[in-house]
Amino acid sequence: MLELNGLAVFYERVQVLWDVSFSVHEGEVVTLLGSNGAGKSTTVKTIQGLLRPGAGSIRFMDRSIAGLPPYRIVDAGIALVPEGREIFPKMSALENLMLGSYVPRARDSMNASLEWVFQLFPQLDERQKQLAGTMSGGEQQMLAIARALMSKPKLLMLDEPSLGLAPVIVLQVFEIIEKLREEHVTVLLVEQNVHHALEISDRAYILEKGRVILEGQGADLLNNHYVREAYLGM
Repeated sequence: MLELNGLAVFYERVQVLWDVSFSVHEGEVVTLLGSNGAGKSTTVKTIQGLLRPGAGSIRFMDRSIAGLPPYRIVDAGIALVPEGREIFPKMSALENLMLGSYVPRARDSMNASLEWVFQLFPQLDERQKQLAGTMSGGEQQMLAIARALMSKPKLLMLDEPSLGLAPVIVLQVFEIIEKLREEHVTVLLVEQNVHHALEISDRAYILEKGRVILEGQGADLLNNHYVREAYLGM
């Protein structure tokens, strides 16, 4: 579904990604792991068109999308839930969700999509009229995920969805990701919570200093000596 080959990205003259290559197959949960500054968020922002690659290719559904504007990439079927959620705090939960279906491919099915996300997130159904900025952190994260789903994505990218949330809410977020897989949503997950992420991942890639240094099945990496030592403190 998604294939990156030899991706290089620069912030002005400073290179932050070197020769990044990986793939995501339909129906998978694939995770990008790494510490702060490893290049995870830069990678998904480049896929989404928020940053332009300096070299390399990005193909989605057998079509090159490198350099396309973000709205074209959303309409092609990729949605990003950004780090920090980036909801519209002075708009209601329902208004935030409706904005998610603004792209042409999703407008005609907005009501059906609303029904679907309310089934996935019943608490949002109860808070349709509530201002998004007054919701809890966990509810805001669910709103951000639901808003992205309103665009009917073929690929959903989640950038640090557990960041800043209480442990019990973190578990709920990972349960939601597993539920999305059951709903046949393909997920590319960026996460620092290595243990939980690898438990639910089909495959994962480890980024360090802008390079992919390790890849494998989620269960295999969970038992990998380097991963256990460097990321799990074991």
